[in-house]
Amino acid sequence: MKGRQIRYSDEELSFVEWRQAMSRRALHAEFVAKFGRPEVTLDQIKALCSRKGWSTGRTGCFEKGTTPFNKGKPHPARGRAAETQFKKGSIAGAAAAKYKPIGTERINKDGYLERKIHDGMPLQSRWRLVHLIRWEELNGPLPRGSALKCLDGNRRNTEPSNWRAVPRALLARLGGRYGRGYDAAPSELKPTILAIAELEHAARERYRGQAS
Repeated sequence: MKGRQIRYSDEELSFVEWRQAMSRRALHAEFVAKFGRPEVTLDQIKALCSRKGWSTGRTGCFEKGTTPFNKGKPHPARGRAAETQFKKGSIAGAAAAKYKPIGTERINKDGYLERKIHDGMPLQSRWRLVHLIRWEELNGPLPRGSALKCLDGNRRNTEPSNWRAVPRALLARLGGRYGRGYDAAPSELKPTILAIAELEHAARERYRGQAS
């Protein structure tokens, strides 16, 4: 009875102690059957074990090496949950509003035209420079260590003839801050500036080769 102390005999206590590893429900059933004490509830058996420090030995955690009971089993949605589940390949909310289909073109922060080529991962590989795509369609893969230089200074002009493969190290010689200001130079001077920069780069590479 609630609020009333339950008394146990030494035999009953010994019985419970020796079976402490059992589940509490099974232990309670055996206790009631053996001693004929239906007034003793499952919660009271639990409380007795707790007071005595008698444990089943289970922590409630998966032990290392234990296989979960539901491993490999499907977990289908039940009830109306399937109606709100994300469908494979679908997008919704803000992602749907921002989505750009494959083939979309945009101007990046550096002023180059880019094209979306796939929806996969990583994210940064989804967009590729249009002038690079067109140049490689005509000339094949860009050589390792090279970059494409815009000849007329208009980065949105993606014609392959407007782009030239140069050593990446040459770009600094053509830059505007410490180089020769190629992009801002008059059109008639651009070929001369590029030729001089290429000669300087070639001389530098030859000197480095002799020094090593």
